[in-house]
Amino acid sequence: MSPKSHQPVLTSLPIDAIYDDFKLAFKDNHLVVESDTGSGKSTRLPLWCAEVSNATSGENGKGKRVLVVEPRRVACLALSAFVSALMQEVDGSTDKVGYAIRFDSTVTDKTQIAFVTPGIALRWLSMPKGDDEKAGLACFDTVIIDEFHERRWDTDLLLAMLKAKAEKDKDLRLILTSATIDGERLTDYLGRDSAIGARRLQAQGRRFHVELRYEAKESHHLPDVRGVEQRVKTVISGLLSETRGDILVFLPGKREIQSCLQACVSLTAAQSQLELFGLHGGISANEQKEILQNSDKQRVIFATNIAETSLTIPGVTAVVDSGLERRTHQRNGRTVLSLARISKASSNQRMGRAGRTEEGICVRLWGMGAPLEAITPPELQREELVEPMLAAASNGHLLSELKFVDVIPAKALEIAETKLSAMGAIDKLGVITPHGIKLLPLPIDTQFAHLISAMPDDESRGLMVDLAAGLSVSQRLFVLPSSEQELRELNEWEPIGCDAWILVKLVREKPPESLQVNSDARKEARLLSNQIRSSLGLVSLAQETSVQAARQGLREFWLLEVIKALPELAFVRREKRITALGNGFSEVQIGRDSRFCSELKDSQGRESAVAALVFDQHSIAGKGSKQTLNLATCMAPISVKMLLEAGLGEERLADNREQGSKHKLLVQTLYAGRVIGTHLKEVEGEQAVEAIVRSISVGRIFKGVAARLERDISAWNIWLALGRAESEMPTLALNTYLKDKLSELGVESFDDLELVEPEDLLFEGIPEWEREEFDAMYPLKLELAELKLAVEYLPKRKLVTLVYASGLRKGGPKRWELPRWLGWKIQYRKASRVLDIK
Repeated sequence: MSPKSHQPVLTSLPIDAIYDDFKLAFKDNHLVVESDTGSGKSTRLPLWCAEVSNATSGENGKGKRVLVVEPRRVACLALSAFVSALMQEVDGSTDKVGYAIRFDSTVTDKTQIAFVTPGIALRWLSMPKGDDEKAGLACFDTVIIDEFHERRWDTDLLLAMLKAKAEKDKDLRLILTSATIDGERLTDYLGRDSAIGARRLQAQGRRFHVELRYEAKESHHLPDVRGVEQRVKTVISGLLSETRGDILVFLPGKREIQSCLQACVSLTAAQSQLELFGLHGGISANEQKEILQNSDKQRVIFATNIAETSLTIPGVTAVVDSGLERRTHQRNGRTVLSLARISKASSNQRMGRAGRTEEGICVRLWGMGAPLEAITPPELQREELVEPMLAAASNGHLLSELKFVDVIPAKALEIAETKLSAMGAIDKLGVITPHGIKLLPLPIDTQFAHLISAMPDDESRGLMVDLAAGLSVSQRLFVLPSSEQELRELNEWEPIGCDAWILVKLVREKPPESLQVNSDARKEARLLSNQIRSSLGLVSLAQETSVQAARQGLREFWLLEVIKALPELAFVRREKRITALGNGFSEVQIGRDSRFCSELKDSQGRESAVAALVFDQHSIAGKGSKQTLNLATCMAPISVKMLLEAGLGEERLADNREQGSKHKLLVQTLYAGRVIGTHLKEVEGEQAVEAIVRSISVGRIFKGVAARLERDISAWNIWLALGRAESEMPTLALNTYLKDKLSELGVESFDDLELVEPEDLLFEGIPEWEREEFDAMYPLKLELAELKLAVEYLPKRKLVTLVYASGLRKGGPKRWELPRWLGWKIQYRKASRVLDIK
């Protein structure tokens, strides 16, 4: 299929200029293909690969199969439809192009070109090649990873594992494509240690001239979200008179999109043919489809970076770029989402959207000299590595030993290994366990997969499946009502105030009219739930018991099992900051979207829950350089009794509390710094020794022993500091000495004290024949006329401090009243006043 041969049916595209070079290089090399957005690489390259593969087909007559990995589902659907139409024009075939996304697949054993998401590709990679040739990456001889510059963790991992495979398999071809990519470095990476070489191909796109403008007072001004609504409105107002095409506005998130939409509504009054749209992950498929079609009216589309590469919006002749995005990164050991400035590569990608069909305009809301980073850091350097590590383990790889384009942070690897080991998903060597194998196929977060598999019966497993489905879709299932009437109706429908329970009910049951439910998200959640249920052999949602009809106590039983499976999900309120909860490792704030009560009492005067399970949290950057703010968005209120039943918390002895002849002690259970329970307990071992030491030190048992030990140990510490001991020894403390002495005597309980005499506990330090003279030279207390003093020694500084204890004397002590202390500096301290005594 040379450019001439397909010219009658295929429109010429800029990428066609490298066809001959591609055909020649593809035979013996991996490829890195760089070309501008809109050059045709996403549609032409799969056809070229299929053509070359067909020309070299094996004895069975079948050509080699081509897998195209697209970062988003919408791109898989759109590209497969387009390429299928092209294939039909070329040879009349209708079944050679398919797609596979979550919930849907058209790939068969006849499919020659398959467009799939990275998640599907990773799952197929772990499947062995068998009789069923419609699935499994082993069935594909060429893998194209499109839009590689996005540097998602799943595409980076997929490439690393495919590279490891290609080092042994000379027939496997890898192709990376992008409009903005570090082609030279990637070519070197692909060719290193490979069975074949690697080539870099570049094609010039058919990009029309785009006039570039900067809207900032100073050249060095960086992108800033403050006042972005008014700045966007002002720029759009001017562009409407300059261009008749659509205007694409890049904003960091849904919040900014909504505020800009509201700010620009007034523009539609002056221009009736103007339409405003928001494009982000939260809109429905129909809304997205409408935006991606041509329109007779002029449109302003406010979009996140979803419009940067994956979606091509027709008719755009002007771009307004805020220079901002919401990006994940590691902060203080957690993956957080925060506002970030885009890279230069992203800004160029965005600008290119204005010059696809005719000359355009790009307005950047920052200064020409603003110091933006060159490229966006890859996700593997910014996010937690639990899922990548498990996916690598499922293919027999250690994540730490794979060869990646960029180095992975060692700390993130350590955290991921700890979490997966705690789940039992990998063993000590990092090898995936049977439990880990169960988690992998479930199309949800590893944590939810673990919780599902940890449930002891089908009822609780079904609840966990439905909750996981409700939390795993791209959009929120519902928005909390604001009016009192609607809130009352919601509380009647779900009176517990449990976010988790309401999500389960929304997946299983028809919601009340008072609740604003996202029907598309609910449909997707139900589809996901049924998919997981089918893979686990559970009944479908249509056959599932309603929450209302569930057995009594099921919710409490389920949540208790969750705590046992993942104790770190359990949080308790801080005693002084009731809107904050901790689990001993991290802290969360009650999010605005949660129904968990932020007051000590609810609206009906009932005491609010002290503890909660946090199933979902949203982490953002806090004020400090290392601070992370974690907002709990899905909370399930629980009792402290449930925490105790799950065995959470650590016991400690309550201060000075002993009861009865058996010496039962009051023991407190602490969890995340809060007392969650107390009980009397006959203690032994370390706890008993701790209690005995405390009893001796306050004089409840062996009266007088503690006072004598204090004197003897204090004198001994001075003796040591003066270097009078025969060898170097550490200084002593009363409690440490008593603990060691009791252990030496074999005391493990209060009953053992019956065999101990007070003399057994005494300390032998300063030799007896030297003690009297030493005490006279270095007394710990002095009684002078109308003045009592405590004496403190700092031998290393040769300093004696006399501390006022009591007495009527107005002045301080005189030098002649004191011991000799030759060579020592002497000070007198009363309250905050310190005087030298000479």
